[in-house]
Amino acid sequence: MTQPLPDAITAAAPLIAPYIRQTPILTVEANALNLRTPVTFKLEHTQITGSFKLRGAFFNMLTRDVPDAGIVAASGGNHGAAVAYAATTLGHKSRIFVPATIAKEEKLRRMRGFGGEVVLTEGSVGACMEEYAAYAESSGALSVHPYDTIPTLTGQGTLARELEAQMGELDTVFVATGGGGLIGGVSAWFRDRVKIVSVETEGTNTLEKSMREGPEIDVPARGVAAGSLGGPRLGVDSFALIREFVDEAVVLPDDDVYDAANRMWEATRLIGEPGSAVALAALTSGAYVPEKDERIGVILCGGNAEPDWFVQ
Repeated sequence: MTQPLPDAITAAAPLIAPYIRQTPILTVEANALNLRTPVTFKLEHTQITGSFKLRGAFFNMLTRDVPDAGIVAASGGNHGAAVAYAATTLGHKSRIFVPATIAKEEKLRRMRGFGGEVVLTEGSVGACMEEYAAYAESSGALSVHPYDTIPTLTGQGTLARELEAQMGELDTVFVATGGGGLIGGVSAWFRDRVKIVSVETEGTNTLEKSMREGPEIDVPARGVAAGSLGGPRLGVDSFALIREFVDEAVVLPDDDVYDAANRMWEATRLIGEPGSAVALAALTSGAYVPEKDERIGVILCGGNAEPDWFVQ
C-alpha cells in the first residue's frame, strides 16, 4: 500500500480515540476577520500536547511493535512532544533529536515535561534527521517519523475525518505545510471531494518548491515559522498524495503571518503558534480570495509557542 485509504483512517479513529481529544471547531463571522465569508477553525492547537501530531504518534505505537530500546524521533518540537507523551502514556521510553538552530525553549520544555529525552543537534534540519536515523539503526529503537510513513499519515488523516463530521459539507480546507504529514493525511481523507490549499512562508516553502522542482530538494528553514514548518523536504508518501490531491500552494512573507495572528487574537482571543497563523494568513493577506458562499475550514495545527510571539 502506497497511500492510506479513507477506510484505514476510519478504522484508525476509534483506536486512538481513548488517548486523544476530539478538538472543537469555531465558526467566525466574516466581518470579524475582514473577509468575504465566515471561516471555521479546527482548534487542533487545543490537543493534549498542543498539536495534531499526537494522532500519528499514537497510531504508530498502537499498531507497531515497540522494542525495549523504546521510541526515537526527530522534531522541531510538536512531533517530539507528541512522541514523548504517547510513549510515556504507553509505558515506553523516548529519545527526541532536535536541531539546535530552530529549537524553541517552549517546545523543549514540553518535550521534556512529557517524559522525552531531548538530544540537541548541530547543523541543519537535514543533519538532525541523519543523526536520528543513525541512532534508530544502531539502537534498534522504533523510529516514529514525523511525516514519511503510512501509519503517521493515517493517524493525521483522522483530523480531516473529524473536521468533516463536525462541519458537515465544506468546500475548501487550508493547511499549513512542513514535511507534509498533516496535508498528506488531509489529502488521504478528502481526496478529490474538497479543495485543499497548502500554505507556507517564504522561508519554509518545501511543498511549493517540490511542486516546481521535484521532491529531491533540501530547504533550509528560516523565518517566523521555521520551528513549526521547517521540513527540509517532503516525505515520499506525503508527496505522492500532495501531487495528486493538493489543488493550490500559497507562499507568504512573514509579515502576513504576524498580521493573521493579530487578527485571530482580536477576533477570537485565540492564540496559536506561527504554523497555525500561516494557514489563516492565506485568507487575511488576500493571497486567496474565496467565493462569497465558499465553505472554508482552516486548521489551527499547533499552539506550542510563547503566547506573545506575534506582538513582538
